[in-house]
Amino acid sequence: MPQRLTAPARREQILDVALEVFARAGYHGTSMNEVAEAAGVTKPVLYQHFDSKRDLYQALLDEAGHRLLGAITKAVAEAADGKSQTELGFRAYFRWVAEDHDAFLLLFGSGSRRDDEFAGAVRRITAEVAQAIAPLIAVEIDEHRRITLAHALVGLAEGASRQLVERGTDFAPDDIADAVSALAWAGLRAIQPSADRHD
Repeated sequence: MPQRLTAPARREQILDVALEVFARAGYHGTSMNEVAEAAGVTKPVLYQHFDSKRDLYQALLDEAGHRLLGAITKAVAEAADGKSQTELGFRAYFRWVAEDHDAFLLLFGSGSRRDDEFAGAVRRITAEVAQAIAPLIAVEIDEHRRITLAHALVGLAEGASRQLVERGTDFAPDDIADAVSALAWAGLRAIQPSADRHD
């Protein structure tokens, strides 16, 4: 007789399955019946863990964002200098995209952008990633400018990833990361300290 899952383990299992279902069909194209069926649970069991489809989708966005942030934070912690931090950060991002297509599509696909509440959650996650990498920008500039540049780096990675995912072919994440990080590092090195600017 198979061992019954604990409530936290069941919740994790539902999230894993729901991520795949929502990434494939989008928020509006997915029903709770489909999620329950794919997870091998009844609908009442599904509602024991999530109050509504919206609640489940929000939990998925939070989980995907947590995975992304965790991957980048862990990677850059091992870096010895700004250049290696840039390289390792982009490698972590593109590896996450390559290994977790569904999470990327959920966060950055059009479905999450069309709903104000979900779009707000994605903006918050993007801001958290930018806040995490901002201290790694090793240039003497004011904090607002540093955050803006951090958002620019996140946008650079997202734009490249969107093109790769939409193309639908496998890609070598480290090769892409090395090229994009070289581009980013060259740009970061060219930034003048705040005191030297003549705006």
